[in-house]
Formats: sequence, structure tokens, C-alpha cells
Amino acid sequence: MLVARDTGRLHEQATELHDRHGIEAEVLTADLAEDKGIEAVAGRLGDRKFPVDLLVNNAGFGNRARYLEAPMADELRMLKVHCEAVLRLTSAAVEAMRERGRGGVVNVASTAAFVPRGTYGASKAWVVQFTQGAAQDLAGQGVRLMALCPGFVRTEFHERAGMGTDNIPKWMWLDADKVAEEALADLARGKSLSIPDPRYKALMGAAKLVPRGMLGGVSSRTGRKYGPR
Repeated sequence: MLVARDTGRLHEQATELHDRHGIEAEVLTADLAEDKGIEAVAGRLGDRKFPVDLLVNNAGFGNRARYLEAPMADELRMLKVHCEAVLRLTSAAVEAMRERGRGGVVNVASTAAFVPRGTYGASKAWVVQFTQGAAQDLAGQGVRLMALCPGFVRTEFHERAGMGTDNIPKWMWLDADKVAEEALADLARGKSLSIPDPRYKALMGAAKLVPRGMLGGVSSRTGRKYGPR
């Protein structure tokens, strides 16, 4: 099942999956920044007649504005999509999965979860903490939960957010297909946290050794450098 706001794009993706891989994909148009959109997806996830075995919560958007520069409506919308929607959809899926004794949820966070970076980083940190806590609570019940924390991935994310990418070093970019492969492999291993690619594992390990004040300064400067055009 594919979920997004753009019905046309959804059908294009469904057609591509069918033509390239022989997969029949169901589409559901929903805006996860709105209650009715979340409710529609949650209802489908809870359908016992047509169960969902794997949920990937990947909806999200970026905002590199400094605190108080971004409109409050944008900040609240980000929390709605990154936190509330993740909580409600994960819960809807897990309830049905637990009844069957099997299933998995991948909640896409970010390496920004590990550095001070405003509402975006805070929302992704919440995703990590929530997912790992829920995974612990569900241990032994056949349902696996994992937070995925990639770095820069070649998708439409930065373009849609109006973020410059020209100054981002080439070595920091990750291929979306490889990220997905590593994520599924880590989920199969029973991990509750996945940081794909050794480079980012090393960076996040090093970040733990840096004082929070210094890390916050570096994060702020990096955000401005790669921020909105």
C-alpha cells in the first residue's frame, strides 16, 4: 500500500511497481498533517481482513529556519507529521500485528536526532526514543519496531524543502535503494535502531564524544550552510 498526498504520483508509482516488479500496489491519498488523513491510514492499517505485515513511516519534511524564524504553523505541522502521525499509525498497525503474532514497523528518523537542531532534530529524536521504547515493550510478541536514521539520501526531500545541496560533500550522500536494503536487513536482525552506512555510524559515534554546546554550534552552522536557498 502506498500513501501520499499526490494521487497522480501515487498511481505513477503503483504502475511502475507493477511494470517493473509485477507488484500490485494499493494506493491511498492522505495528508498526514491533518487528522482525517491520519484516521484514514490508521483505519486501513487496522483492517484485519487485509493485514499489513510491514509499515514504513516515511512521511516528513525539512525546515532549516532558526528558532522563531519559522512560522508557528509550520512548526506545529512538523510535529503533527513527524510525531503524532507516527504514534497513531504505529499504534494502529501494531495492535493488528500483535494479534497475528508477527509484523514489523520501520519509523524513519534521521541522524539529526543525535544533534541539537531545532524542531526537526527534536522531532526525529522523539521518533528514535519512542520506537526503541515501544520495541522493548513489545519484545517477545513477534512484532519488530526499528528507527531508521540515515544521513543525506538522494531523494526529493531537500528540493521540496528549498534546501541547497551544492555544498554537501559527495561522500555524505547515500543511495536510497541501499539505505532501504540495509534497513530491512537490520530489521530482520532484530535491531531497534539502524544507522545505515559505516561513514554515518562513525560520525554519530564521534558526535557522542563532543560536548553538547560545541555540537550545537556546529549543527547550527551546518544548518545555515545547507539551509534554504
